Amino acid sequence: MNVVLKTWSRRLAWALPIAALLAGCDGGKDANKTEEVAKPHAVATYVSAPWEALPAVSDSDLLAGFEAWRSACQRLKADPIWGATCAAAVTVPGNAVAVRGFLKERLDVFGLRSADDTPNGLITGYYEPVYPGSLTKTATAHVPVYGVPDDLIIVNLESIYPELKGKRLRGRLEGRVLKPYDDASAINGQGSSAKPIAWLTNPMDLQFLQIQGSGRIQLKDGRQLRVGYGDQNGYPYRPIGRWLVEQGELKKEAVTMGAISAWAKAHPERIPELLASNPSYVFFSARPDSNEGPRGSLNVPLTAGYSVAVDRKVIPLGSLLWLSTTTPDGSALARPVAAQDTGGAITGEVRADLFWGTGDAAGELAGNMKQQGQIWMLWPKGAALPHVPDAPAGT
Repeated sequence: MNVVLKTWSRRLAWALPIAALLAGCDGGKDANKTEEVAKPHAVATYVSAPWEALPAVSDSDLLAGFEAWRSACQRLKADPIWGATCAAAVTVPGNAVAVRGFLKERLDVFGLRSADDTPNGLITGYYEPVYPGSLTKTATAHVPVYGVPDDLIIVNLESIYPELKGKRLRGRLEGRVLKPYDDASAINGQGSSAKPIAWLTNPMDLQFLQIQGSGRIQLKDGRQLRVGYGDQNGYPYRPIGRWLVEQGELKKEAVTMGAISAWAKAHPERIPELLASNPSYVFFSARPDSNEGPRGSLNVPLTAGYSVAVDRKVIPLGSLLWLSTTTPDGSALARPVAAQDTGGAITGEVRADLFWGTGDAAGELAGNMKQQGQIWMLWPKGAALPHVPDAPAGT
């Protein structure tokens, strides 16, 4: 059995000099206290598996998942891992026999295992919401959707410390010193230097728009403005549902988008308190409107039901995956999916967020999806497997 071993332990030494800017990392607390360090535990993240280990899928799901993946090949043609496979995929006929043959000829199967050495993980859903709003501030549309502020500074730590691949700092300059950017509570209460690109009617709509990362704003004249993720203020995402559980307002198993919305409607006076529990704040940019899905982190249109957001430290964007989970009503769901997006809450080895599409019906599915599932990664034969950081994914 071929495996890639990931040894992880607490590795906070690198964080101490920049703890003030790495929001959520408590590197400075008790920094001089001596602690007994547990022995590292070797965990296999990628476990070689035969093709027969994959759950059976319908021909229609096979073709749809393959097309979702192939749609990104224009972006991957120069990729050292996927370039050759993508070049060969262009000529594959659109029938199940040809697709199955191509996949088995070109790709090996690796089951993903979590840090606690199990094949099961959390599968959630997301969608592109449509909210009422305006391009100008009005009596009803008064919640700003901010663009990216000019004073937001982004530092790619990998350029200085290669071991910090994928880590970035965000802040603002005060004189010659880089300070943390405003958190969500400050921005919601005091505003931002950024220019609003639109206005919404409900602060909860903005919060859900930030959680989804993209959406459409329905204007009174019938037009829609599509907006997508522009950047973020540098603070870690903290689920607002967790705060409601901690406050005793909702049971953990009852946390859904619908339940959160209902709570907010019943307690409008506590909405600022709820929103302040999540320090992360997303800035948006206007996107061209089209009949295609919104663009994810790979900058290709997402395909409803067949594109997923992943932790790119474990699964490189552009990868083809095999997903086995259930829908919110308990029905089995098995299909190939394409890793084409990321998200602040999507961290860990066996973790995926399935894109369900646009509008209320998609939102109903996405908002109620919190399922267990398994993921297999289909990887080009002979290519080196990804290097997973020593620290657990998502820290």
